[in-house]
Amino acid sequence: MNTPSGGGSLTRRSIFTGLAAVASLGLAACAGPDPLVQQAAAGDNKNYIAGDGSVQEYAEGSRGAPVALNANLYDGTPVSSGDWAGAVTVLNFWYAACAPCRVEAPHLESLYQEFSPQGVKFLGINVRDEKPTAEAFERTFGVTYPSVQDKDGKVLLAMSRFVPPQAVPTTLVLDKEGRVAARILGGLDKSTLKALITSALEA
Repeated sequence: MNTPSGGGSLTRRSIFTGLAAVASLGLAACAGPDPLVQQAAAGDNKNYIAGDGSVQEYAEGSRGAPVALNANLYDGTPVSSGDWAGAVTVLNFWYAACAPCRVEAPHLESLYQEFSPQGVKFLGINVRDEKPTAEAFERTFGVTYPSVQDKDGKVLLAMSRFVPPQAVPTTLVLDKEGRVAARILGGLDKSTLKALITSALEA
């Protein structure tokens, strides 16, 4: 397995360059289309993209503006990107019937428990489920960090430059300024995400 270093790209099996969605915003150099982005845009009714955990890291000088979003937790509590100002933040896009989401849930919870004492924030973005379904998933997998309900797609739309419409799960690591420092497209590898969080904390 490769590990992250500097501002380069890494992946467990292969390196994807020239991300179409990112290139359109000038956030990374473009050498060709990203096959997962193409698959997401194809509209072929797949429930999720079973990616191989491909990772894109964004160099310090190419991260663009901080993420700005407003949403509500399932209990109605409002959440704003201002809530994690100055903190490294992990955003995980998921829904209960997504098979890779079920596999990675315990890894996310474990990393939340490990890094929460260091001030790292975790937030789930549920793109499909009503409250009972989401809560049942959280009970089953022991997930204790909160999730917002995004059935209307507002958060997903706001993050479309990084999260293709059908690319769930996707996990984003935000730096202390709230900018996207890294993206895992598809099911994540625990050790890779841990390395990305550690890198963001040390920056």
